[in-house]
Amino acid sequence: MSLIDDSPFAKSPVAPVQYGSDHEFSFRCHKGVGCWNACCKQIDIALTPYDILRLKKRLSLNSEEFLKKHTVPYEMDRDGMPGVKMRTQDDAPVCLFMDEETGCTVYEDRPTACRYYPIGLLSQRKQSDSFDTAAYVVVEEDHCLGHKEDNKLTIEQYRKEQGVEEYDELGRGWRQLVLKKMSAGAAIGKPSPTSLSLFFMVCYNNDKFREFIVSPSFQRSFDLDEETLSKINNDDVELMLFGFRFLKQVLFGEESIPLKEGAAENRLEERKEVLEMRREAEIEQHKQKEAEKYKDA
Repeated sequence: MSLIDDSPFAKSPVAPVQYGSDHEFSFRCHKGVGCWNACCKQIDIALTPYDILRLKKRLSLNSEEFLKKHTVPYEMDRDGMPGVKMRTQDDAPVCLFMDEETGCTVYEDRPTACRYYPIGLLSQRKQSDSFDTAAYVVVEEDHCLGHKEDNKLTIEQYRKEQGVEEYDELGRGWRQLVLKKMSAGAAIGKPSPTSLSLFFMVCYNNDKFREFIVSPSFQRSFDLDEETLSKINNDDVELMLFGFRFLKQVLFGEESIPLKEGAAENRLEERKEVLEMRREAEIEQHKQKEAEKYKDA
């Protein structure tokens, strides 16, 4: 069984107990609590594609600018499945968006993991299943005094209170891609470096992916109606969701994007275009890793 832990305490030495959404717990975080900002000073936050869309829009940055300034790349599994995490201060794991007085400066657009804390979402999928399931964990860290507050609620109530439902729904396609790869394991083998770079571009650098969508080669090969093209050209969320479909088709052969008649004759040119985009994405990912290496040196 494969597992994605979307919590900021994924490396906890204590094996957490899994709960359903009706589980009741006590918790409240507010400025008056004694541990105010403590959780923002010890972060290890993995970002979803939707997290990036919200934050880059909040900061008026394009995808590449946001990735370079606010994230670091990491590998989600031993095959190098690419992910990105929040960048922290150079000398401490402190969130760059934390203010001592006001707390989170991007609170309305904070990432999924921050919204969930101290709940963790565990998305799981068996190799024999075509669907994923969700469970939750509650972790009480020593520094967190929010659990001592007299405020009982269920996990489902907390999810609604924190605005997590929208994030979960729009992040589900990405989680399914990751789970599908992890659950398949040896059945699909280790993805090529270019496939991993394509995954990185489509999921995290959607402005670069948009350039690919509007390229002549893509337009000649894929039969998209004007309404769909308009949506993915002008709406980052629609582009992100289309990207998940595109990756399922390219990486796993799950065809949902129709090809134009005669597209077979254009396959060679299309492949060149894809390989070029993959190469550019791979170069960009390598640059990020090198920049991080020299920063730590």
